[in-house]
Amino acid sequence: MFFNYTKRQKKILLSSALGMCLEMMDIMFIAYALSSIINEFSLSGKEAGFISSATNIAMLVGGLFFGFLADRYGKIKIFSYSIILFAIGTAFIYYANTYFWLVFFRVLAGLGAGGEYGVGMGLLACEFKKENMGKLSSIIAIFGQVGVALAAILAALLLDYGWRYLFLIGIIPVLLAVWIRFSLKEESNEQIMKINYKSAFKGKILLSICLCIMSSIQIAGYFGLMNWLPTIAKKTLDLSNANASYWMISTILGMSIGMWVFGKFFDKFGARISFSIFLIGSSVCVFLFTLIQNYNQLILIGFIIGFFSNGMFAGYGALVNILYDKSVSASANNIIVNVGRAIGGMSPFVIGAILDKYNSVYFVMCFLSSLYIISFLVMINLSQLKSKNYNKFKAEI
Repeated sequence: MFFNYTKRQKKILLSSALGMCLEMMDIMFIAYALSSIINEFSLSGKEAGFISSATNIAMLVGGLFFGFLADRYGKIKIFSYSIILFAIGTAFIYYANTYFWLVFFRVLAGLGAGGEYGVGMGLLACEFKKENMGKLSSIIAIFGQVGVALAAILAALLLDYGWRYLFLIGIIPVLLAVWIRFSLKEESNEQIMKINYKSAFKGKILLSICLCIMSSIQIAGYFGLMNWLPTIAKKTLDLSNANASYWMISTILGMSIGMWVFGKFFDKFGARISFSIFLIGSSVCVFLFTLIQNYNQLILIGFIIGFFSNGMFAGYGALVNILYDKSVSASANNIIVNVGRAIGGMSPFVIGAILDKYNSVYFVMCFLSSLYIISFLVMINLSQLKSKNYNKFKAEI
């Protein structure tokens, strides 16, 4: 498949994938550095939590802003600008000497990162055929998990020297932006143009709301699993930090393979069948966590849960690129994924509250399972995904 792509298409795919990789790496940096940041600035729990909340809000605002600019003035140009802002905000955290400047630079990074995903996905919509969108989106998503793994490796290597060095790595995306800017040019149909958003989104308001609900649940499951399950596992099985890290590696591997399989299913069988298998699988598999009795079971179940729960992440960008006109693909992708981040990012707080009240993993799994069932019911009732309509959309190249 990849050998049939033009040189330009390969560069577009690589740049979008690397952008996602660096974005996820940055998101995980704050998770690994948070305890050190709390100690250095003597932060309360609310102040520490506000760092992530401010980042999520900034990503939503940045997604709307850069998505509009990309559709209006050219996706390649704006993609490079969003990455530069993201890199500057991340790198300058190294110099933050007060809580205010830490949050300020984190917001700058969030604004840039919020624009990166949708603009990168929008580039795929303009450069590739729709029948391959599942595989292409899965590649982007898998590179995101590579970024998560890189963050873990860099944290292990650099945290002993100080948490600030993690964020200094943020200068790397500038090199990516420079490469994109000088090696790729806007196509003629990507030049400045007037976009009728009312016409482009006509008949798609309900679709957009439903996709926002689905992406919120997707991201709620991801952050809930990645933030809380290692802690729960360590407490339940009395694991060391190293053993908990192996669980993370197993889960990330499961997620990556799940994304690749989902992309294949998506292109071959369509969205309804693919999402149905993975959403129902996620709803059932989260309960496997309550059955864990030893470390080997933890590793295996982590892989299975990762496979189903995050394998379908690739489907949201693919759906947007198929169901929306490519003239608004950057805006549509950024709206849906960043609304999901803003709402779904609250799941660690909700899960913490459930654990405080019930002190039981079972109730956490009931919560996550019910979310996946809700997403399944929303998806299965989308008229745009019924075979006749869906095939019509995919035929429009």
